[in-house]
Amino acid sequence: MLNGGLVSLQAILDELKPSERKVAEYIVAHPEEVVKLSVQKLAELSGVSEATIIRLARSLNMKGYQELKLRIAGDLTKQTTPTSYQEIMMEGSVESIMQAVSWNNIQSIQDTLSVLSSEEVKRAVEALSTARKIDVYGVGASAVIADDIKQKFCRINLWCEAYSDFHAQLTSAVNLTPNDVVIGISYSGQTEDIIQSLAEARQQGATVITLTKFGPSPVAELAHIRLFTSSVEKSIRSGAMASRIAQLNVIDVLFMTMVSRKQEEVIPLLEKTRLAVSRTKRSSN
Repeated sequence: MLNGGLVSLQAILDELKPSERKVAEYIVAHPEEVVKLSVQKLAELSGVSEATIIRLARSLNMKGYQELKLRIAGDLTKQTTPTSYQEIMMEGSVESIMQAVSWNNIQSIQDTLSVLSSEEVKRAVEALSTARKIDVYGVGASAVIADDIKQKFCRINLWCEAYSDFHAQLTSAVNLTPNDVVIGISYSGQTEDIIQSLAEARQQGATVITLTKFGPSPVAELAHIRLFTSSVEKSIRSGAMASRIAQLNVIDVLFMTMVSRKQEEVIPLLEKTRLAVSRTKRSSN
């Protein structure tokens, strides 16, 4: 069943125009009622036009109001809701912190499945599998994700470089070609270094893939292919941790999809790298 309607609405609530935010807040507050309403009745109850509701659905990358209702109905069948993140209490016990952090990480992955497009994943896999070179740009915490991508892709003999320094990103970007792919990572989608580096890579003809939180952003606007993670509530102290876990999960999805498409070619490469690394480890005997 389709889901992710409420997750998507909450993710972009702060970026919406006043009229669209008005109806979005009404939907979030009355989801059980909305799935039974026509677009005309929802417009009347929320005090907006029918066109505003259609624009809102399209802002969520949905075909229209009917798909939005289907996704909300799917959300309502789930035992957990998109608002079920737990606040981390600094004065709490070790056990309570363990539970809250772990739950938020799990919730972030589940919510990301609601906003991650399988079609965009397929397009990303196709572009990456045929690229001459893959650049990955990430600053700060996003640099950790970039390094993880490089390590995975190098294991299957892809030419992949990760850059966390802005000047290094820009230097590499100007030398990219239409046969290359660049992945820009920015949870907020607002990182200026990433924006400028991706703009340069796009100008050189490279295919741009972005990994950001769900919703419009300057980084995502530069992309040919957009991969999204869920937007963790700002009040959650573990937000940065949960978002990182969700991003790493998306990378694992990309990597395993690539491996599944080229098993005969890739499995021997993975085995070679595993054996090479295993020789550096001390025997337990």
